[in-house]
Amino acid sequence: MTNTRYSTIAILLHWVMAILVLITWSIAIAVSDLPLSPTRITGLSWHKWLGTTIFFLVLVRIFWRVTHPVPALKMAMPVWQEKAMQLTHLALYLLMLAIPVVGWLMSSAKGYTVNYFGLFELPDLVSQDKALGHQLKEVHEFLANGLMALVGLHVLAALKHQFVDKDHLLSRMSFRKPHDEK
Repeated sequence: MTNTRYSTIAILLHWVMAILVLITWSIAIAVSDLPLSPTRITGLSWHKWLGTTIFFLVLVRIFWRVTHPVPALKMAMPVWQEKAMQLTHLALYLLMLAIPVVGWLMSSAKGYTVNYFGLFELPDLVSQDKALGHQLKEVHEFLANGLMALVGLHVLAALKHQFVDKDHLLSRMSFRKPHDEK
């Protein structure tokens, strides 16, 4: 029988990263308009720590995906939907890599060294440059909002497959095995 579900490791990485992406983006939104204060600094620290964690996890996830084949689709899907799914997944991976790197570049340009939970510091990638820091902030926000739009599209597509098409696509990324696999 062909496996139609992702491995437990892939499922765990997917859901942990989904939660981290939502939390990291939410923290940024929550602190973006706060005046300089301990609350803002703490929020930005958590945002950077979680963003760095997402970057490390996406590298692990890419390695896992390259070394573990994607399970076969058990349903017929129009070619355009399959291509859209593949392009969306590729864009999600690229954005999960690019956003933390742009954030790291932005922090470097603004003169703030990124540390990881106080365990180690990431090297500055560029010299301090306020104008560049501002431009990178705009790019970082644009990419993050684009990621959230793609996440929304991804969720809507999964819900459409589950509740409109009733093809049980969600079972591929669920910890529960479908009734026909028990």
